[in-house]
Amino acid sequence: MPPLKVAILPVTPFQQNCSILWCTATKRAAVVDPGDGVTQIEEFLARQGLTLERILVTHGHVDHAAAVADLMTETGVPVDGPQQEDKFWIDRLPEDGAKYGMLHAKPFTPTRWLGDGDTVAVGDVILDVLHCPGHTPGHVVFIHQPSRLAIVGDVIFQGSIGRTDFPRGDHAALIRSIREKLFPLGDDITFLPGHGEPSTFGQERRTNPFVSDRAVARG
Repeated sequence: MPPLKVAILPVTPFQQNCSILWCTATKRAAVVDPGDGVTQIEEFLARQGLTLERILVTHGHVDHAAAVADLMTETGVPVDGPQQEDKFWIDRLPEDGAKYGMLHAKPFTPTRWLGDGDTVAVGDVILDVLHCPGHTPGHVVFIHQPSRLAIVGDVIFQGSIGRTDFPRGDHAALIRSIREKLFPLGDDITFLPGHGEPSTFGQERRTNPFVSDRAVARG
């Protein structure tokens, strides 16, 4: 039995990959980036016999964070993340939600802002935290080293990278986050992005048109 299991529940009109992680030894779980789908999340937890321990947030964009407040209120569990530079995104969730018909979007205050070197416990599982700015200034990534697994939000995708044309986006910072923080963790790490299919850091280092070794060498 692996120490950690993961399920993906696509939510919101943006098909955002809300993830449920759980410790197989304790059946304690975390929900990552609940942009919507509170009922589906609760039904999944009940079917699997899981106890929700915390909510994790990679960044403050509406498709990733709109339902954090509702899930927090319904369950009473703490919220960890993102890094504090994303507070302005969280504060504007109702405004952004109204633009996309996500009228459930509400601001929230995390129980704990996260930063480089922090850890988060889910049952007996320990996740490492990396601050990876660029897509947003306060974006964080969650790593489970024993499983060689990363939850990367919108930092990197299969064959692409996060947009940087939003307020306080920074293309150069995003490239540094990927090349200097994520890729050194190892080619064998599988990552779950905020949208689309999983990939590995090795695959993207070889073939991604924005951050591969060849792309960076070309400048």
